[in-house]
Amino acid sequence: MIRRGKFIDSFRYAAQGFWAAVREERNMRFHLCAAFYVYLFSLFYNFSKTEYILITLMVCGVIALELVNSSIERTVERPSPDRYLTAGAVKDMAAAAVLIFSIGSAVCGILLFWNVPVFLRILSFGLAHPLLCVLLAASLVGAYRFIFHFKKGDR
Repeated sequence: MIRRGKFIDSFRYAAQGFWAAVREERNMRFHLCAAFYVYLFSLFYNFSKTEYILITLMVCGVIALELVNSSIERTVERPSPDRYLTAGAVKDMAAAAVLIFSIGSAVCGILLFWNVPVFLRILSFGLAHPLLCVLLAASLVGAYRFIFHFKKGDR
């Protein structure tokens, strides 16, 4: 039987692993920003519960695979010379898993979000609310800095 303290500790360790990935993995930060904008723009759609479940599964799947990929990359980092080719292949395959799921998620996203009348509604909303467009542009600058200029020591 697992003691309650160890059970709760497992959540703390998982959170530490997640935050380590956010601090140290650019691709994780990219996926988090992409997820934010997907959910933000989903507000303009009349998605059903099932469609939101699908979006959430895709977002969580990409993030989970990125965590697995990052942990595999660290595990096989700096291999001995006789293991170098195997380590490279393992890292490439883990990265390919993230890429394949991300492409599939992007295709699903296009199928869910491609709706010209909604695009026009978003455009008219933006024209009617220029301050929100400025805030959106500022958030994109912030996202760029978060993805590409986030220092490992930052918290």
